[in-house]
Amino acid sequence: MTIALSDQDYQQLWQEMLCSNISPHTDPADTIWKFPHQLGIGYKRVIQLRGILLEIHNYNLHDDLSVQFQPSSTAECEFGFQISGARHGMRGGQNFLAWGWGTGGTWEALAGEKIVKVDIHLESPSQLISFITSDRQQLPTQLKQLIEGVTHETYEEIGTIATTMQLPLEQILHCPYQGLTRQIYLESKCLELIALQLEQLATPQKCDRSQVLKGNDIDRIHQAREILICKCDRPPSLMELARQVGLNDYKLKLGFRQVFGTTVFGYLHTYRLERSRQLLETGQMSVGEVMRTVGYANRGHFATAFKRRFGVNPKTYLSKQ
Repeated sequence: MTIALSDQDYQQLWQEMLCSNISPHTDPADTIWKFPHQLGIGYKRVIQLRGILLEIHNYNLHDDLSVQFQPSSTAECEFGFQISGARHGMRGGQNFLAWGWGTGGTWEALAGEKIVKVDIHLESPSQLISFITSDRQQLPTQLKQLIEGVTHETYEEIGTIATTMQLPLEQILHCPYQGLTRQIYLESKCLELIALQLEQLATPQKCDRSQVLKGNDIDRIHQAREILICKCDRPPSLMELARQVGLNDYKLKLGFRQVFGTTVFGYLHTYRLERSRQLLETGQMSVGEVMRTVGYANRGHFATAFKRRFGVNPKTYLSKQ
């Protein structure tokens, strides 16, 4: 059984848990919330550091969970480490870097295995830029272009939790300190993990023969793109899309980037905006109609994403047609 929720419903469940705060800490910058009992057992711990928001997830789900989330109107920079369990297309032992504006979509988490995850959120992408003042040529091209302001698209990269990352992750999960010492200690561990992940991105990886796509895999990836285009107003989740084309979610994510140079939902985000521009140019639909046609539910999110890509809000763009 899968429980399907909207982003609003999911956030409401968390808000209801605020009154059940189980944090043993007196520090308001360090809180622990029970996981919504309707969904599972466990907790989420949120620690506010200087310029960093550290989240520790530890829970078991009663049933598989699917949450439809809305695009973000603000830029985000997140380093994530999936220590165990499967969540949002990530498997235990994987890490990721996400930079840019959330494109919306569906994230899923699976029941039957403890989910342990550490997330490091920087307050703004400019903080990451301040860490990378030289040797940018070693970074992936898309990330380098984001840092240099050449592009404003989103960037996502999935890797493997290296052996060198395991110790600082354990030290975060089992921090023995309190007060100022704890704050400095956790900040140092977050920065260590960021450094290790950037080093991983900058180090050329040897070709893994198991990741070479076969002809029928490429056909299935093109099929996945066609499904996204046809269902851009109500796209399937990553796992459902993978099932529809007969691939596992990891191969779909990896192959989609190899074939199209972007992530699955990065492609969907770009397609939605390009399609909305084309529809506005016809002058036959209102902004609201266009927004709904391409799958946006929130007018503000749509306007922000449109202006970010085309330099003008959709209402103004329509008036010029």
